[in-house]
Amino acid sequence: MASLNTLRTKFGVVLSIIIALALLAFILSLKTEMGFSGNDPRVGVIDGEKINYSEYYDRYEQIKAQNNVQESDEQQSAMLANAVWQSLIADHVLTPGFGRMGLRVTEPERLAMVSGQQPSQAFYSAFADPRTGQYNVEAVNQFLAQAESNPQAAQMWAQLNEQACLERELQKFYGLVKGGVYVNALEIAQGVKGANETFSGKWAGKKYSAVPDSLIAVSSSDLKSYYNSHKDQFKQTPSRTLSYVVFEVSPTDDDLLALENKAAEVGKEFAAAEEVRAFVRANRNGRIAESYVTASQLSDEEAKALMDGKMYGPVLKNNEWTMARVLDAKMAPDSVGIRHIVLPYTEETLADSLLTALRKGGDFAAAAARYSVYDATAANGGEVGVLPFSAFTGEFAEALAGAKKGDIVKIASGDAIQLMQVYRADKPTKHIQVASITYPVEASADTRRDIHNQAGSFMVNAKGSSEAFADAASTAAVTPRVARLAQGDRTIRGLEDSRDVARWAYGAEVGDVSEIFTVGKDYVIAMLTEIDDNDYAPLEKVAAQVRSQVLRDKKYDYIVKELSGATLAEQASSLGSEVGDFSGVTFGSFYIDGVGVEPRLVGAIAASEKGALSAPVKGMSGVYVFQVEDVQTADKQTAEAEKVRAQATAESMAQQFAMQAVQQMAKIQDLRGKYF
Repeated sequence: MASLNTLRTKFGVVLSIIIALALLAFILSLKTEMGFSGNDPRVGVIDGEKINYSEYYDRYEQIKAQNNVQESDEQQSAMLANAVWQSLIADHVLTPGFGRMGLRVTEPERLAMVSGQQPSQAFYSAFADPRTGQYNVEAVNQFLAQAESNPQAAQMWAQLNEQACLERELQKFYGLVKGGVYVNALEIAQGVKGANETFSGKWAGKKYSAVPDSLIAVSSSDLKSYYNSHKDQFKQTPSRTLSYVVFEVSPTDDDLLALENKAAEVGKEFAAAEEVRAFVRANRNGRIAESYVTASQLSDEEAKALMDGKMYGPVLKNNEWTMARVLDAKMAPDSVGIRHIVLPYTEETLADSLLTALRKGGDFAAAAARYSVYDATAANGGEVGVLPFSAFTGEFAEALAGAKKGDIVKIASGDAIQLMQVYRADKPTKHIQVASITYPVEASADTRRDIHNQAGSFMVNAKGSSEAFADAASTAAVTPRVARLAQGDRTIRGLEDSRDVARWAYGAEVGDVSEIFTVGKDYVIAMLTEIDDNDYAPLEKVAAQVRSQVLRDKKYDYIVKELSGATLAEQASSLGSEVGDFSGVTFGSFYIDGVGVEPRLVGAIAASEKGALSAPVKGMSGVYVFQVEDVQTADKQTAEAEKVRAQATAESMAQQFAMQAVQQMAKIQDLRGKYF
């Protein structure tokens, strides 16, 4: 029967497939810890509609419960929060938009998806048989029977239907977009020509860099004119800029010496200890390996000591002091080939009966297919494969250490009983279980306190202005770094584990100095230096980029005025250039030998007639003239093949950018970073 837990596990896959949006998102902290006192702040805007904290929080808890997941790490938290944000976008943009377009899923269509007649990724992910990969209608019926008396199952069924219908609506939307794409006869003819023709000839040119900037006058009105006529090039995402310093926490020479002495002292006690297991467990830096290893799995130095029953270390290795002793040794096969039957821990009687029957010659594969509850291997006769002995731990290592080919053993572990058949057992070799103690090379508590005090003094002295921040950094001998947080960014690039710093920056005002943040092993203090909520980067911020483009345009005009002559050689002479050769140029080329990457020049060559002297071409890095001397034609592409290729490319691009266009039209603002 399809269970609630099984569906929760599969829901995570469904969410990522159905909603084809890619937005950065943030994880939400507990509502009661935020201290809003009844206020419901705005955490985003989607298509002109405000997304309040409560709406986001409720959806977050709903999807979290559906998927039965916890925020155990940053990656999982980000994925969960991203699913919440995508779900809200679907509610506020996709579903209303599809409604206005007349896109809807009829009841017969929904039933066709439920029955498997109309493929649905949502239903397939939830109800496919893991052993066969086939859609299991019986599992659907069983779950619906469960939903009749289980409100939680009924709610999950309703949500699954919503997702399946959204998936179907998206398919229809993409179908409409795809149906609106058409490749005409002219495009096909141009495509065939571009694929089949190869050009060779001669060229000449002059780089913009050959014209000194001092010869070109660029006024403020020139910059403004270019900026206004190319404003779309400077569209930007709202952002915040901060300056921050890092107080690195590194061990001092005294720390290193103290740690070395500590390792030596513990090493003597470790070597003398009679109860190795108890000694290691009593040390907070101790560790007992779960698996057994051979000499080949150890370094030469470790193997030499441990295989002879001696202690290894203390030795400084990989920036930590380490020492090790052998806790246990076994003669065991290097590799073991096994099949297994997995039963619930409550089936002790069945396990004993099967063990007796199998040891008398029963068909293990048939028994696994019939009785094993682990679907992943049951369908294959319980086949697990050949594994190194070091892959086994605990009860499994104990049971398989002395096993020989043909043995069948019973192992009770956790909430399951396993019957294992050994069909391969390599030659026994010595395996050891290692107990180790390691002391990482790190700063002492005193050193951390001293550096924290330095950071505290900096924080006090840095307040007031950017100049004060810079002066304090100079006094503290730390270098300020600059970071830009675009709206939606979760962390600061280049600064590990920096969510708290980013969260502070979203809520700070220009000139604010932060508290001391612990980032990794270091301390970080930041100042917010700029808030830029403009839709377009202002001219003063992109002045250098604009000036470079204006210079290029003016240098083009300057070079063209120099250009003279009726032949390519004469024009090359007027530019102070030499004539060069080109060959093998097609419409799809992106590089020309001797010239470089110049798309406009490639296009001009592919569109020119043989023997004609070209007009000046305004390239990316210079001005070029050319003359095609030869055009080779080959039947590389037919009109029919080009039509198929061009149509497929056009459809793919249209669908790829359709959702991006919808997203841009919705004018989505992600403001959640201020609150979590």
